[in-house]
Amino acid sequence: MAVWCFGSVNIDHVYRVPHLPLPGETLAATGYEVALGGKGANQSVAAARAGAEVHHIGAIGTDGADAIAQLEGFGVSCAGVQRVDGPTGHAVILLDSGGENSIVLHPGANRSLALDAASAALEGAGLDDILLLQNETAHQPEIARAAMGQGMEVIYSAAPFDIDAVRAVLPYITTLVMNAVEAAQLQAALDTEFEDLPVEAVVVTRGAEGASWHARGTGVIHVPALPTTVRDTTGAGDCFTGALAAALSTGRDAQEAMEFAAAAAALQVSRPGTTAAMPTLPEIEALLQDPPV
Repeated sequence: MAVWCFGSVNIDHVYRVPHLPLPGETLAATGYEVALGGKGANQSVAAARAGAEVHHIGAIGTDGADAIAQLEGFGVSCAGVQRVDGPTGHAVILLDSGGENSIVLHPGANRSLALDAASAALEGAGLDDILLLQNETAHQPEIARAAMGQGMEVIYSAAPFDIDAVRAVLPYITTLVMNAVEAAQLQAALDTEFEDLPVEAVVVTRGAEGASWHARGTGVIHVPALPTTVRDTTGAGDCFTGALAAALSTGRDAQEAMEFAAAAAALQVSRPGTTAAMPTLPEIEALLQDPPV
């Protein structure tokens, strides 16, 4: 069973700052780096590092060759990545000394990709494969609908949160993944309990409070966050989601998959960086076998 990720590919510009700036405040950065990013690329790398066979579908611009080289270096197949005119998507990330961040996105090629080419790439997926998607590209409802029609499990990260985007995709997904803030926004907008949504499961990540799996008829699975020293929270949610997909693709049940994803996220936030900080399968399994107390 393979994981197919229809998602963004970004170039991240990361600025380390003493604290996140206040309105009107100018800060001198204490560090700067350029790295592969985008929620789609993050999740593809997380899933691949966690042991899944991963195929990425998306787009880059004329400046994106290095991003593709990095994705492939992490073991992600990029045959479904389109090359379009204009810039690759990019993000400006401010990272403070406590590991918290503030992010500004420019979508670039992620919003310019061609639906026909993306749909054609997805035709290579198998009946029991998993599709991951988020809110940083064009054509999410169309690709989700196509994947569901092919019998795939569809895991959707409702981020960056947009209630109209969620409404459009909701009929075509099996698992909805949100953080606690996004979950509160969704419930306020729809006035609906998780168990009443038209999906098989809702996963809510809560940072240091762990994560929960809500499924109709089977109750709630809660897994605690593993103790760790937080160095950088950038991409933590993407790490959790990618690792969750990898675990499900290799036959783990919901409880095992949630524990696996929580361990992956604990490792990822303990390291600086985003894609480069995604843990490998042996690292995750070692932490599960000998968790900190």
